Amino acid sequence: MSEPGWVAHAIWWQIYPLGFVGAFPADRPPTTDEHRLRRVVGWLDHAVQLGASGIALGPIFASRTHGYDTTDHFRIDPRLGDDDDFDHLVTEARRRGLRILLDGVFNHVGTDFSEYRQALDGGPDHPASKWFRRRGNASQFDTFEGHGELIALNHDEPAVVDYTATVLRHWLSRGADGWRLDAAYAVPDRFWAQVLPSIRQEFPDAWFVGEVIHGDYTATVRAATFDSVTQYELWKAIWSSLNDGNFHELDWALKRHNDFLETFVPLTFVGNHDVTRIASQLRNLAHLEHALVLLLTTGGTPSIYAGDESAYLGVKEERRGGDDAVRPEFNTAPEDSDALRLHQYLIGLRRRHPWLHTARTSPLLLTNTQYVYRTGAGAESLIVALNIDDAPLPVSLADLGVPSGQVVAGSGAPPQDNISRTVVPPHGWLIILPH
Repeated sequence: MSEPGWVAHAIWWQIYPLGFVGAFPADRPPTTDEHRLRRVVGWLDHAVQLGASGIALGPIFASRTHGYDTTDHFRIDPRLGDDDDFDHLVTEARRRGLRILLDGVFNHVGTDFSEYRQALDGGPDHPASKWFRRRGNASQFDTFEGHGELIALNHDEPAVVDYTATVLRHWLSRGADGWRLDAAYAVPDRFWAQVLPSIRQEFPDAWFVGEVIHGDYTATVRAATFDSVTQYELWKAIWSSLNDGNFHELDWALKRHNDFLETFVPLTFVGNHDVTRIASQLRNLAHLEHALVLLLTTGGTPSIYAGDESAYLGVKEERRGGDDAVRPEFNTAPEDSDALRLHQYLIGLRRRHPWLHTARTSPLLLTNTQYVYRTGAGAESLIVALNIDDAPLPVSLADLGVPSGQVVAGSGAPPQDNISRTVVPPHGWLIILPH
């Protein structure tokens, strides 16, 4: 594994800045002098109290609309503020021991991107025309997934390689700790393999995670030289198995997850800015706890999407503006709630057991609606029992090969020590520390 050492303790609190500060969508777009990026600083203490070690920012660079139509990678989006606002955010994050992850789009650009305007005005013989991929008969520039406002870059063009590397270096030198590389699945692996090694020579502690939805994650990490990719397979298996009462799907995904951990540590999540919120995705809200237990007791670098710690609702829809419901403005601090306390407890548990970063899981009991697994690394382990059945789940530690144990967390049960038997209530869960 190539990841920097600090990532073993990383837990991200992810925000989508343009929505978070009410900059997009907005009837009247804010101006630079409103310095809205500084509003994020007011939430850093919440991230610390949650137990996060870093802030994963969505796009903050100049764009026309949602941030993923970048027009200038060297300029903070004027709806958020300016360079001084970014520097202030980095300084305040550092003061609290928080790292910063940036979100960069290098598969495509917006239609106001300088080189694209030059290519349009200068014709096919203009040097800037080589920056962009052509489609079909080469009379038109290609786009990202058919979106006419997102112009696909030509990743075989050396100038695009140099430009991307320069952008990454610029913001790492300004205080970023790493990059989420948006739509990495649409970019040739060879492109990243040209860009990233040179960056690591100058910034060996930088972390690079590619947005990859499906495919051969391990092959992509190796070919692209990423440190990590987004673990969408496990995300889907978590909510789908809970909804369908099919822990066999989850078990299959966790076996795949174990295989990935042999090569790299995936970025794990149950929610992000691109998907329906987990509290809306689940048919039974009681199973929100099970989803969080899975996230925080399996190997990976976990990310909590802002608002999920308070069980925010929001449904993504496949239409223009369909992301807005999962990217709301944040105005008031979250109230104390069962969801928030559980996040804090389980994140604390993970911090007390840092080996969970690379933990493998193995099933001990598996039915459609009841699942007991060991999660461990080396001599360390925990036993996790999940029950989404209407009937209780009796657990005999002896049958699991464990003489005794201590219940360290669970639904409807106080901590218990030196137990050999216990019961997981209907739609409940337990975490047991073996003796």
